[in-house]
Amino acid sequence: MLKQRVITAIILTAVFLAALFGLSLTYFTLFIGAVVLIGAWEWANLSSCAALWQRSAYVIFIALILMLTCWLIGFCTAEQQGFNLPVVKTLLIIAVGWWALALLLVQGYPSSAILWGHPGLRLLMGVLVLVPTWLALVYVRFQPQGAWLVVMIAGIVAAADTGGYFTGRKFGKRKLAPSVSPGKTLEGFAGGFVSNILLAALVAYLSNSNFWLLLAVVLPTSLFSVLGDLLESMVKRHAGVKDSGVILPGHGGILDRVDSITAAAPVFALALLASGWVLGR
Repeated sequence: MLKQRVITAIILTAVFLAALFGLSLTYFTLFIGAVVLIGAWEWANLSSCAALWQRSAYVIFIALILMLTCWLIGFCTAEQQGFNLPVVKTLLIIAVGWWALALLLVQGYPSSAILWGHPGLRLLMGVLVLVPTWLALVYVRFQPQGAWLVVMIAGIVAAADTGGYFTGRKFGKRKLAPSVSPGKTLEGFAGGFVSNILLAALVAYLSNSNFWLLLAVVLPTSLFSVLGDLLESMVKRHAGVKDSGVILPGHGGILDRVDSITAAAPVFALALLASGWVLGR
């Protein structure tokens, strides 16, 4: 099982890096869109839509929402100036506001399920989870040194996860969200937070960036990345499943791999847009 997980992880990393650095901006946008649509297929199943036609209809619906989002933001494949930045900012604020609400839902589970447990409401929740992920990653990729900024998002998520795992395993006693994810602890959460402070210091040193401005981008992203993981765990627990899908041997589904990024990416993108921070400054 471990060997299978490692092999799958290596392949996933290679495919992601090849798409990130090897594809044009236009094709990377389509690549992320394809990943989001696979996530939509899995989310429909988590929303009690098991029939083929139901899941297909939801994928088509999300595809239409992505196309509408393209139009709203004035998507341009030539250069970043093609974005309608006020609209992008508004959509990202809505996305981050949703994740702030999601924190209350996670904290209130299982009682909070009365607010979102209906299949239709879970499908709506999927729109708020999936579409902003696409928007954020596309926006970030279009920035100067955007490919490295996307790598940075993945690094923040990995640091929060890895630091949280080892710190929680060594020192963890107090549960972070026992009804949702019994394995996560407050000590582990703090360990992930500290890991990202160290990551920010390393990136600032290597890129000659302003440490405090970088920290203002990294820390909120780190905090919200944990929430993305918890939200998907909550929905899976409510649906009575262990994994979101079976597409990735040893790992489950696409959503099981990108759950933290769904929350981290919009926060990172909004912090980037609001602060004006550029890698190396």
